[in-house]
Amino acid sequence: MSTLESTAPSRATNRNQRLWMYATMVQSRHFEALVKVAYLEGKQPLFNMAKGPIPGEMHLSDGQEPCAVGVCAHLRPGDAVTATHRPHHIAIAKGVDLKAMAAEIFGKKAGLSGGRGGHMHLFDPAVNFACSGIVAQGLGPAVGSALAAKLRDASDIAVAFLGEGAANQGAFHEALNLAAVWQAPVVFVIEDNAYGISVAKRDCTAVESNAIRAAGYGMPGVHVPGNDADRILAAAGEAVARARAGGGPTLIEIETTRLEGHFMGDAEGYRPAGEVEALKARDPIPAYRARLLAEGFEAEALDRAAGAAIAEVDAAFVFARRADYPAPEEVFEHVFAGEGASQ
Repeated sequence: MSTLESTAPSRATNRNQRLWMYATMVQSRHFEALVKVAYLEGKQPLFNMAKGPIPGEMHLSDGQEPCAVGVCAHLRPGDAVTATHRPHHIAIAKGVDLKAMAAEIFGKKAGLSGGRGGHMHLFDPAVNFACSGIVAQGLGPAVGSALAAKLRDASDIAVAFLGEGAANQGAFHEALNLAAVWQAPVVFVIEDNAYGISVAKRDCTAVESNAIRAAGYGMPGVHVPGNDADRILAAAGEAVARARAGGGPTLIEIETTRLEGHFMGDAEGYRPAGEVEALKARDPIPAYRARLLAEGFEAEALDRAAGAAIAEVDAAFVFARRADYPAPEEVFEHVFAGEGASQ
C-alpha cells in the first residue's frame, strides 16, 4: 500500500456536519479554558501540582480540536474510541457526558469513574469511549474491540487516537500488525503535534512522516497536512467507510498543533523563540469560522451553535463544583483485594 497525501478539497458539502464541527471545537476550547481556571486555583503564586481542587498533571488539547471533530463526525455510539493522556477534545467529540466528565476531573463521586480516574482515565461505556495515561496503551484495546465487532458481524468500528511519539512504541507496531492480519475494522489516528513531551519529532523519529509506516503492514497510510478540519473529515470518511465495508485498517497521520505546554506548568524552554506565537496566529478555530463565513454560513447561526455549546460546558462545571466528593469509607470500593474481601 502506498502513502497518500490527503488531497480532498477543503470544502465539504454537509452544512449541518460542519456546523457541528465548529460548535464542538468551540465547546472543547471552552471546556479547557474552565479547566485551566480551576486547575490554577491554589497553585499560585508558587506552582504546586498537588494543590487546588484539581491536583496532579493536566494536559490540555488546545489546537488539536480539528483531529477530534473531523474523525468523530463519522462515528456512531456503537463505535469504540480510545484516546491518549490528552483526551478532552476527543471525549467531547465522541459525546462523553460533559457533567460526568467535569465531575471526574474534580474527583467527585458523580464523575465517570466516581472520581477515581481523573482526567487521563475517562471511561464512558454509553458512547464506548476510553483513554489512558500510558503511551500507546489504547491501540491494543481498539484492535480488540474492532475484532469483536467483526466476529459479531456488526458494522461497528474502532478508532485509536495516539500521539506521534507513540508511533515509536512497540505497542504501535504490534497493534498495526494484528489489525492487518485480522483485517480488523479499526482506524489509527496519529495526532502529530511535533513534540513528545519536550522532544521534537525530528530528534526522535527516523521517518519524516509516520504515515509511511502503514506500508509495512499492508494498509493505507494517509498524511493530512495543515490541521485542516475539512481535510481530516474527508480522509477519516474514507477510512471509516473502508473499515465498515470490511476493507480493514487504515493509518491516518494528522499534522496538528499543541498551543499549550505538554502539561500545565510546563515552562516550554524547549520551544524555539516565537514558535508558540506563530502557532496561535494559526489557531484552527477562528480560521475555521472564517472559512465557514466565506462559504456562506451566517454569523448568527455560528454564534447560536457556539453559544449553546458553551452553555453546556458552563452547566457541567457548575454541576461538578457543586457535586459531592466520595466519602472516605468508599476508598476500598471497586478495588480487588483478594478472596473474601469486600469488592
